[in-house]
Amino acid sequence: MQDPPSHRPIAAERENQSTRPAAPNDDCAVKPQHGRAPENTPADQPIGDEVAGWTPPARPPRVGLAGTWCRLEPLVAPDHGDDLFEALAADSDGRLWTYIPIAPPTEREAFDDLMSWAEESSDPLFFAVIDESGRARGIISLLRINPEAGSIEVGFVVFGPSLQRTRAATETIYLLAVRIFDLGYRRFEWKANALNAASSAAAIRFGFDYEGTFRQAMVANGRNRDTAWFAMIDRDWPGFRAAFEHWLAPANFDADGHQRERLSNLTAAVDRTPPG
Repeated sequence: MQDPPSHRPIAAERENQSTRPAAPNDDCAVKPQHGRAPENTPADQPIGDEVAGWTPPARPPRVGLAGTWCRLEPLVAPDHGDDLFEALAADSDGRLWTYIPIAPPTEREAFDDLMSWAEESSDPLFFAVIDESGRARGIISLLRINPEAGSIEVGFVVFGPSLQRTRAATETIYLLAVRIFDLGYRRFEWKANALNAASSAAAIRFGFDYEGTFRQAMVANGRNRDTAWFAMIDRDWPGFRAAFEHWLAPANFDADGHQRERLSNLTAAVDRTPPG
């Protein structure tokens, strides 16, 4: 994957994305093994549960997703560029880009270059978020797509002010989660600059569990970045799915559009107890 035009060099990590470790030298590389543990493993050495019948899932397709309050379309620069430039330009003080480690593309030419790169990229795989008005109001992607590990991340989340804190914004995360868990992924990740309190709060609200902070994870725009890691796993997804669907249901909103139950309360109540 090439870096976005006009923004080179760009750090490998975008908002909610961690830097991949450098590949080890061939002479010391340890290749993953998919067989059983050796039969003579000592009893006092614990090993992980067997993942019976594990087959790496397919990569997510470049195909749209439709919900009640929004739809996601594979980003196409000529189709979505005008709407996205307008929606993101409404962020007059530049808060959208503070924790995204690229320079804000405020000029139309730079923005178009970024959109063209996003359209051609397969990892991250970009979508335009279309709200009830039928116009693109934000960008989101799936990235660090690792079928062998069964993990995938949501990132490069840039929502215009009109999309933020809406049912469409929440449904966007739900639709992506449905896709990746239906494909057979085991782990859905969310990463944030540790100073980005809003991103961390959103992750918790959606049901991603905090797993720790990688200190000095990268240098972004000449500044240190500590990265907070969050994740949701397939074992817990049925409970989270029910929570999302309960919250997104029209019955959860009054005539003025105010929520009756908070999503954060619903996801917090999901039982995360391991089986057995």
